[in-house]
Formats: sequence, structure tokens, C-alpha cells
Amino acid sequence: MPERRVALVGAALSDCGSVPEKTALQLMHQSSVRALADAGLSKSDIDGLGAHGLTLAPIEIGESLGLQPAWFDGTNVGGSSWEVQAQHAAAAIAAGEIDVALLTYGSTARSDAKRQARAAATAVNRGGPLAFELPYGHTVISKYAMVARRHMHEYGTTVEQLAEIAVAAHEWAQLNPDAFDRRKVTIDDVASARMIAEPFTALHCCLRTDGGGAIVLAAEDRARELDVEPVWILGAAHRGSHVNMASWRDMTESPCVYSGATAFRRAGVEPADIDVALLYDSFTSTLLLTLEGLGFCARGEGGPFVASGAIAPGGSLPVNPDGGGLAACHPGMRGMFLLVEAVRQLRGEAGDRQVKDARLACVNATGGFFSAVSTMVLGVD
Repeated sequence: MPERRVALVGAALSDCGSVPEKTALQLMHQSSVRALADAGLSKSDIDGLGAHGLTLAPIEIGESLGLQPAWFDGTNVGGSSWEVQAQHAAAAIAAGEIDVALLTYGSTARSDAKRQARAAATAVNRGGPLAFELPYGHTVISKYAMVARRHMHEYGTTVEQLAEIAVAAHEWAQLNPDAFDRRKVTIDDVASARMIAEPFTALHCCLRTDGGGAIVLAAEDRARELDVEPVWILGAAHRGSHVNMASWRDMTESPCVYSGATAFRRAGVEPADIDVALLYDSFTSTLLLTLEGLGFCARGEGGPFVASGAIAPGGSLPVNPDGGGLAACHPGMRGMFLLVEAVRQLRGEAGDRQVKDARLACVNATGGFFSAVSTMVLGVD
């Protein structure tokens, strides 16, 4: 049997921002119901479930929805989990194992922090590889700050150029009524914000919010029956790299160099063909290395590229029109939100932030500390 084309046919977010009255499961449930409604499907149409964020996430959300899935996936590789799960689901659909899959996520990271309910990392106690770094105070933020410093050393990138990424994110957020931080931000604002991990001030770092999202994938024959424009998965790939920073071969090269090249090849397109990019921006250095790794600019030229206004509204490469993790929403793992925004952009449903004539999108999510990345190329007919 020939493999079937697969499309994203539904996408939705839960309530986002500060949602102390809901649990992570409730946010998953809410976004799932909304995504199914967006697709024009019912719960009985779902035969595959993917989720992360709970102990038995796909089974727990299945129980919440009244489903017993024939296929499920609980892959956890950090922020890129949903792009990886989407590739797994697409493979199952293409092979005829299932017809329709729902992937969902929910997190109350902001509310948990305010309640002081989030547990400290336990890698040291369980003897994992991070035990070689955590005892010395090497936090997540300091890892990404180290990446920024190395790029500055190798290529002359300036902290002001990195700040341009935060400025652009907030410019986009001003066009998104649902963005959490819609302030106008300047380079001086970024520089004068509270220092977190040199050279990063708070505005170089992602938000901490609550929120969830869900997408629905379907086989071509099912997608064509629905009253929505299918967003086709044209090419996808992922790549693993490291956990300890000492095991990273080159701290200025994201593994998306490899996943991106494969995804573009499978889609039969080039970076120059992309109309809108949804790229993980946990920190400004995350986005900088991703732009270079995917080939949107040459290696070492990310600083001048973002300083030119290329990724801001009106630029040559619109990046994260919702405001991204730096300004819109970031509940801990943001890969799901990239997919939802990609669907909205390609359908032309993004309101004031809509990228004109967007027909081809690149989604790239980063998990861990550039540990696991996943790239997807999506398009509409």
C-alpha cells in the first residue's frame, strides 16, 4: 500500500498566560477539545494520542477525553517533543496504522512557580549525566549564556545584536492580542533589565507562563473531507546531540544543521523558499544558532542578520509572528506553540500579525540544551 500524505487539520491553544485555576491536565483537555472543534472532528474520530507533561500523559488525557487510543506516544525530549511526536504520528498515519491523531500539551509552570510547587532538578541524586554539571551551578540559563559568549568570541557577535532578537519578538507581540508581554522594548531596555546570567538580562530569556496547545493530524482522504484547509507535512527530521555541554562538539553549531538539511531535502525546498519561520526562542542565543543552522543566514552572520531587521515585522524572514517564547507564551516547553502558529499562518488566520501570502513554513524546535532538535517543513496547496 502506498504511503498516504498527512496534514495538520486542527490547531488550538488553551487559556494561556496566568491560569492558576486550572491544572496541566485541564489545559490539555481544553486545548484538545478546541483543536477537535477547529478541525470539525469529534472525539470518536481520534485513534491516536500523543502527549507529554504528566506521568502517563497520553493515557491520562485519553481517559479525560473518554478514549482508549490504539496508538499513543509519550516521547519526551524537551521542547522539541511535539515535533518528534508529530513525525511519529505522521509515520503511523502514512503507513495506515491509524487515520487521525491528536497531540496535546499543558503546563502550569508560572502558577507552580508562584506556589513554589516546582521541584528542583534531581539529576544529581539519580546519578544521571547532568550530575557532572549541576553541582557546580551550571543552570539551564547559564548553558545558553555560555553559547552566546562562545558565539561572541568566535564571530564578533555583540550583545546588542542578540538584543535585537528580543526587540523583534516584542514588536510581533504587539500585533498579537493574546501575547503575554506586549510592551514595546528597545535595545536599551534589554540592556538595562535585571542581569540573569552574563551576558543575558531577563529580556534575553523566555517568559514563564501557563498554557497548553493541541494539534490534529489526519490522512489525506480524511483531511479532504473536512471543511478546513489542510496544512501538509512536506518534510521532517530530527537530530540528537548531547546532554553535558562538554560533550557538544561545537558550541556554535545547533544540531538543526543536520535535521534542517534533511527536512528541506525531503520537502524539495530551500531555506530561501520559506515564507514564515517558527523557531524555538527559549533564549536569544537559541534563535541565533537556529537561524544559522537552518541556512537562513551564513554561519557567524546571525548577529548582522537580526540587526538588519530581517526577522521583525516587515523583514525578509518573518520569525515567530505570535511573539515567540520571549514575548507571547512559554510554559516550559514551547514546541507545540510553534505548530499551532504555523497552522494559523498558513491558513491566513493570524489577524494583524498575518504574514502576507504565507504558503510555506519552517518549524524548528529545540529541546534541552541544544540536545534534541526537530525540523518540519509545512505547506498548503
